[in-house]
Amino acid sequence: NATIPYPPRTSNLHFEIELVVAIGTGGKDIALDKALDHVFGYAVGNDLTRRDLQFAARDKGRPWDTGKAFDRSAPITAISPVAPDSPVSTGKIWLKVNGEVRQDGDLAAMLWQVADIVANLSTLVRLEAGDLIYTGTPAGVGPLLRGDVLEGGVDGVGTPRARIVCAL
Repeated sequence: NATIPYPPRTSNLHFEIELVVAIGTGGKDIALDKALDHVFGYAVGNDLTRRDLQFAARDKGRPWDTGKAFDRSAPITAISPVAPDSPVSTGKIWLKVNGEVRQDGDLAAMLWQVADIVANLSTLVRLEAGDLIYTGTPAGVGPLLRGDVLEGGVDGVGTPRARIVCAL
C-alpha cells in the first residue's frame, strides 16, 4: 500500500510487474544445479521505468540509468522465504491498473527459469546475501498517469499483492 510519487522529468512512466528473487547465500560462478540453494525467497516487484528518458539515452548510445533508477523506482512486497527444493516456476503473474488487467502471464513462460538466472548472473557479478533480482515481465507493459492505482501479484508467492498509487 505504498504511495509512489510520480518521478520528475518524465511524461512516460511505465509499469512492469515482476517476480523478485532474494539471494540468501552469496557466491560467484554458481553451478546451475546449486543455484536454488542460494535463494532465500521470493517477492512481487514493480520495475517502474521513465520510458522517455530510457529511449532518449538508448538512441544516443548512453546508459539507461536515469530511465530505470530513480527514487522509489522498484517497489517490492515482503519477501516470502522458501525452501531450496520449492522453486517458484509456474503460477499466474498479473497486474491491474485502476482495476483493468494490463499484464496477465504465467511464470512457466519465462525465457529463463530462476536457477538459470541466478547461475548466469553469478558469472558476471558476485551475488551477495540480500541482493534482489527482478526477473523480467510478461507482455503488456504500459504507461501510468498520476493518480493511477496498481495491484499485482504472483501466484505461489506468499505475499501475492502489491498496491501502488502514483501521487498527484
